Amino acid sequence: MYSNFEDTQEAVINPWDIVKRREDCPKIAVTCFAHNLIAYATEKYQAQVYDYLHTTNGDKPIYICRIAEQCIALFMSGAGASVAVNEYEELFALGIEKVVVFGTCGVLDSSIKDCAILLPTLAYRDEGTSFHYAQASQTIAINVGMEEQMKQFFQTRAIAYREAKVWTTDGFYRETRRKVERMKHAGYTCVDMECSALAALAQFRRKRIAQFFYSADNLDQKQWDKRSLGNAENIEVKKNIVDIAMQLFLHLADEETWYGML
Repeated sequence: MYSNFEDTQEAVINPWDIVKRREDCPKIAVTCFAHNLIAYATEKYQAQVYDYLHTTNGDKPIYICRIAEQCIALFMSGAGASVAVNEYEELFALGIEKVVVFGTCGVLDSSIKDCAILLPTLAYRDEGTSFHYAQASQTIAINVGMEEQMKQFFQTRAIAYREAKVWTTDGFYRETRRKVERMKHAGYTCVDMECSALAALAQFRRKRIAQFFYSADNLDQKQWDKRSLGNAENIEVKKNIVDIAMQLFLHLADEETWYGML
């Protein structure tokens, strides 16, 4: 398997060449990929604009708020492995150390209901970005060192969840029926576009990225079922998932919980 991976931390262009570190930067961020859910979070938790990620697509705000005396950043992640990894690289350069990220996934098992919470444990690397951050391999472990703490969080709050192996692909319109059947046969129950690359980034930069999904479209039938893939559908359930992510942040905010895993 060909790999472009090199273990040197420095490249010709580095995130810290673009973004300057801020000493007042929050250490933990919560993020998702839906603009309306970020808008809900900023309003409910009275967040204010703290800084911006500057891109060719325009400036993307980073918000800041306080919850239970903890300072937290909020931002909207860009969709796709390469975009998300580049953004997180710049956030780490700004001073963020840990990220709680949640987003939609498609399901390869129709028994998984709409908006179910899934905890990924292993990802199939069918995208290109991760191979610049980790040695070539077919799969990569997700939520390394955090899995038990995340399970404990869901269990103690009686939040239903399911562990899952995820197929990460950056070819959204190339999820063919044959590929879906092959991944199902291999035991993968959901599909996304960022998970494996974010895990490789966390491993390479020695940061913590806690990932979970809420299920959306169903690929496990003859005709694709969009279900609540659109941001506006099932919105009250999705707002509740935002609140779950914010509580998960508090659960993981303990320095001993995070740094004891390094």
